[in-house]
Amino acid sequence: MFRNREFRNFALLQTVLAVSGIAAGFLVSTAAAILALLLSAAMMLTTFIFTKWRYRRLAELSDYLNQICSGRYDLDIRDNEEGELSILKNDIYKVTLRLSEQTQMLQKDKKQLSDAISDISHQLKTPLTSMSVMTDLLGDESLSEEKRKEFLHNIRTQLERIEWLVSSLLKLSKIDAGTAEFKREQISAAEVVKRAVEPLLIPMELRSQQIVIRGEDVTFFGDINWTAEALTNIIKNCIEHTGDGGTITVEYSENPLYAEMRIIDNGSGIAREDLPYIFKRFYRGKNAGDESIGIGLAMAKSITEHQNGDLSVISKERIGTQFNMKFYKHIV
Repeated sequence: MFRNREFRNFALLQTVLAVSGIAAGFLVSTAAAILALLLSAAMMLTTFIFTKWRYRRLAELSDYLNQICSGRYDLDIRDNEEGELSILKNDIYKVTLRLSEQTQMLQKDKKQLSDAISDISHQLKTPLTSMSVMTDLLGDESLSEEKRKEFLHNIRTQLERIEWLVSSLLKLSKIDAGTAEFKREQISAAEVVKRAVEPLLIPMELRSQQIVIRGEDVTFFGDINWTAEALTNIIKNCIEHTGDGGTITVEYSENPLYAEMRIIDNGSGIAREDLPYIFKRFYRGKNAGDESIGIGLAMAKSITEHQNGDLSVISKERIGTQFNMKFYKHIV
């Protein structure tokens, strides 16, 4: 403790005061000087013992912090006593809890990143392998023209799938990072539905599927492009899970709390065990098609929630599925 400059200065001050007291005592009497000497010695000894005790407590805190740095977040140094050290202990424990929570979140994010990279690799591996095989086959001079056209068409399809996957992942990463710009302007539900349905009309026609759109004049605040993107992904999911000749219905309405769009199909439905995970990235339920990647619904939910909204689903196998998109008029 004598390496501490403040303690040395304090000890020097006490010594000066003790000598002064003893000297003043001699001016009165020898007994007074002896009494002053004893009192000074007792005070200096008490100060030394108290300071040593505080240093021991601080050493315990230092050891505790070292263990925390080593990853021991399960230690508890709280106490219910009064005093500066007790307050410091409790504050350090609170910081420890925050560090523990942040560490757990970082571990969770790390695992999610690892899983995402694994899923992306898996999603890219299949079409790349397929294209590699077909490219090798295209080099065969004896390959018929019909097969050549078929392989070229398949390669183009796989490239479009990869392009959509990469584009979707970039959009999701921008949303996650908070760099995606969401405009907040009054938009029409009818216009959103029109934009979302337009690129899907040909795939629906090829499958003889019908789309029914109905609703009143509904407006809400949001970003028309991002909202149409989310709705397109939902309708695309309905198309994939609805058989030829099926019907997909889009309804929109509003009440004093929120504007709502309901997307309903009469397809194969979603299994009960899949419902809790249907909006998880890269999750593919047991009724998912071969071309399903499992990213469209995750993007739709993320886009909706970033616009003060909510996306939920109700489904029964062999009956159909209903998605409910709600955009709240007040912050919830």
